[in-house]
Amino acid sequence: MNPERPSPAPSIDPDGTATDRVYEAIYLAVLEHRLAPGEWLREAEMATEFKVSRTVVRQALQRLAQDQVIELRHNRGARVPLPSLEDAVHVFEARRIVECEVARRLGGRLTAEQLAELRAVAQAEQSADQRVDRAEAIRLSGEFHHALTRMHGNPVFGRLLNGLLPTTSLLMARFKVGGGQVCVAHRHVDLIDALARGSAPAAAEMRRHLVELERSLVDTPVRGRRLRDAFAAYRDNPEPETEPP
Repeated sequence: MNPERPSPAPSIDPDGTATDRVYEAIYLAVLEHRLAPGEWLREAEMATEFKVSRTVVRQALQRLAQDQVIELRHNRGARVPLPSLEDAVHVFEARRIVECEVARRLGGRLTAEQLAELRAVAQAEQSADQRVDRAEAIRLSGEFHHALTRMHGNPVFGRLLNGLLPTTSLLMARFKVGGGQVCVAHRHVDLIDALARGSAPAAAEMRRHLVELERSLVDTPVRGRRLRDAFAAYRDNPEPETEPP
């Protein structure tokens, strides 16, 4: 894995369909705070942005809704969810159940290569912090947590985390002062050290990490963005594949 540019989760084959690429672009835009909580996603506008048919956009939106990354409202269209502080209680409870168990199972059992992989991601995350590349730091934070569930080996945990991370990111965008990133890089370094020490320290450090994130949330106003700005990075990528309507 290249720690400077890890594959985002969920992983998308670079030779996949146009629907895959639209799905990935919207997923990452939510995860990286480029789409604001409550923002509406208009099919026609996105079809223009991605240079695909509205059918392709609709298919991607349906998949994202199934994965609880966005909401589909009857007769109104798609929008980024607008989570509440009450939702945060449920999200972090679920994350503690899943990720503390992952950390407990991995503690003291990771190979040198696996620990090196985690350190590489954490180091890349710290570098993104230092150059104030917030979107990249958020991406790497998610990659760190996904790497742990992948190393654990239970694909159900991975799918659960796929749904929980975008909601966590939306909560941070809405309720964390300054809309700060999802995790703090040095906490991941502490977590790696705990994973190397053993099962109990790893589970305790993961719990401490997630509790700290939850407690960082305060009631703040929603900040808006233009939809065009949210996908600027996508337009800088190679030409997306167009599928017929």
